Amino acid sequence: MDPNSDLFDADAYLDSLEMVGWKLGLDRMWKLTTALGLPQRRFASVHVVGTNGKSSVTRMVAALLEAHGVPSGACLSPHTAHWTERTLIRGEEIEPEAWTEAVEQVASAAGAVNRTLEEGEVVTEFEAATAATFVALARARVKGAAIEAGLGGRLDATNTIPSRVTVLTSVGLDHTEWLGETELEIAAEKLAVLRDASTLVLGRVSDEVRTLAERVAEERAATVVIAPEDPGPGVEVAATGPFQRRNFALATAAVEAFLGAVDPEKVAAVAAGLTVPGRLELIAESPPTYVDAAHNPDGAAALAEALPGIAAGRPVVACLAILADKDAPAMIAELAPALRSVVCTEIPPEALQGHGRPGARSRPAGELADLCRAYGLEASAEPELGAALHRATELACGTYAGVLVVTGSHYLIGPARAAQGTLTAPPPGAED
Repeated sequence: MDPNSDLFDADAYLDSLEMVGWKLGLDRMWKLTTALGLPQRRFASVHVVGTNGKSSVTRMVAALLEAHGVPSGACLSPHTAHWTERTLIRGEEIEPEAWTEAVEQVASAAGAVNRTLEEGEVVTEFEAATAATFVALARARVKGAAIEAGLGGRLDATNTIPSRVTVLTSVGLDHTEWLGETELEIAAEKLAVLRDASTLVLGRVSDEVRTLAERVAEERAATVVIAPEDPGPGVEVAATGPFQRRNFALATAAVEAFLGAVDPEKVAAVAAGLTVPGRLELIAESPPTYVDAAHNPDGAAALAEALPGIAAGRPVVACLAILADKDAPAMIAELAPALRSVVCTEIPPEALQGHGRPGARSRPAGELADLCRAYGLEASAEPELGAALHRATELACGTYAGVLVVTGSHYLIGPARAAQGTLTAPPPGAED
């Protein structure tokens, strides 16, 4: 695709790239951003790393900075429907025209960089998308940006920012094929992004991870801040779930470290007005239907903790799809106590192909249903997502008069939103 063509298609260009190169490392990203004039050095940054909670904390940090008079932006991943979701400028998703201009600039630079690389090595999809966000943020003249790491930290494309503050949200066993087999190995990969003489803000982590974090910080003359687990009395957090109260407290601590102080009234105002797409996001009213991106055991545990609060005593029906490389048994074990019934399904292949996961596949719906039954749940299998949502809606609205949660993967959210709009819930009692 010619980046200089009047018909340049940013999404098609990004979709055409390899997701992960054969050679992990930051060399390509440094070459690419250098060719672009190091846009990531034109704003101060907060680097958000961790297993769960990154996207929420990233959005919250950006919103808090903006509320305190710092023109802000954010770099997020993954997206659910559109590449533009990955870039926020002053609290809003980037305009398509601005995104296209940024990606086009990156595509031109990437072409030149590719000619300097070894045979078979090219700028990857995530590197190009991340660089485009850096370009867009610099063009928008933001002064502070919250940057979410995509995978790990040490070798992640975002690890080219001169971050002033690093946030470690949590550490759990996920992406073990890339990051290590133990919590400490994974934590070390994430803590590798910490800059000398900066600040490390810690969320809820184990004692062993905290000890490691303190040692890494000491080696780099960095300050450690242990974030509180709650933003405090009088702060009403609009984002749903106890885990979001923890995330907001963590984000506030990060912004306080970045600015030196925060205004309690501005903090409370942001908390009351900010919701997070894809995290217990309400997408339908009858029955109350939520989507949640829980995709590993710790995320499932956080969701299970939150479900009683939104169900208010009503049964919870889940529509569940999990990628084949995830720990489905552990996820279901965490969710089972909070659920009444599960309709197991699969993520449409085109949703994975179009979101940087070519070759990825869902665990078969039948296997998931068997796992659910092993944990004492009523479960059925319906591989086609639309049919599964229809069945789950019938159960939640009719048989159980409860609530519906669609969960198991980031890549389920976009298709679920789209499919939900085509469903018509049966009248109460229709399944009785």
